[in-house]
Amino acid sequence: KWMVENWTWVFYYCGIYMLVIFGGQHFMQNRPRFQLRGPLIIWNTMLAMFSIMGAFRTAPELLHVLRHYGLFHSVCVPSYIEQDRVCGFWTWLFVLSKLPELGDTIFIVLRKQPLIFLHWYHHITVLIYSWFSYTEYTSSARWFIVMNYCVHSVMYSYYALKAARFNPPRFIAMIITSLQLTQMIVGCAINVWANGFLKTHGRQSCNISQTNINLSIAMYFSYFVLFARFFYKTY
Repeated sequence: KWMVENWTWVFYYCGIYMLVIFGGQHFMQNRPRFQLRGPLIIWNTMLAMFSIMGAFRTAPELLHVLRHYGLFHSVCVPSYIEQDRVCGFWTWLFVLSKLPELGDTIFIVLRKQPLIFLHWYHHITVLIYSWFSYTEYTSSARWFIVMNYCVHSVMYSYYALKAARFNPPRFIAMIITSLQLTQMIVGCAINVWANGFLKTHGRQSCNISQTNINLSIAMYFSYFVLFARFFYKTY
């Protein structure tokens, strides 16, 4: 209830985040970089474990709904948060987790690594959209949550191994970026379906607002463009 009534606090959090990361870059400009290898291993391992648990607790609900009720239910009926207590709890944790995930950028700043636009833009927009969607019990968000948990399970596991100097093969990084691109394509497709269902059945049958669809499709499309550009320049 607190998050529903006070979700706009997220804009203050984003403002503080921007001040910290860009102020931090200025502060670190003439200072030696921190190694932070140990904390980085712990950080990425914790986020990997959290994402893996989240995927195992939310993906079965989506698969069950698709198998027994179909695509319309998966996009338009928020039973994952209204009726499934386990999935609802992990949805709440997912939304909350977008705040501590901002800590990824702190490591980049303190280790004086390149801070690209894609990184901080992605963190801010996901945080804002997640909190906003939670206030509406957005039905299509079950897709976005499951995809994010699954991709982050692989991504943070890779980061943890890399921080521990296991040096996974380069193609693993390519696979992760490919998974992220696939996530953006599916996200856009879900929003197109949601838009069609909303126009056909109305808001009473499809629990998603037109504003949410517009914001979500703009967000996913921008991610696709940025990740595709990153893939092209990196690989």
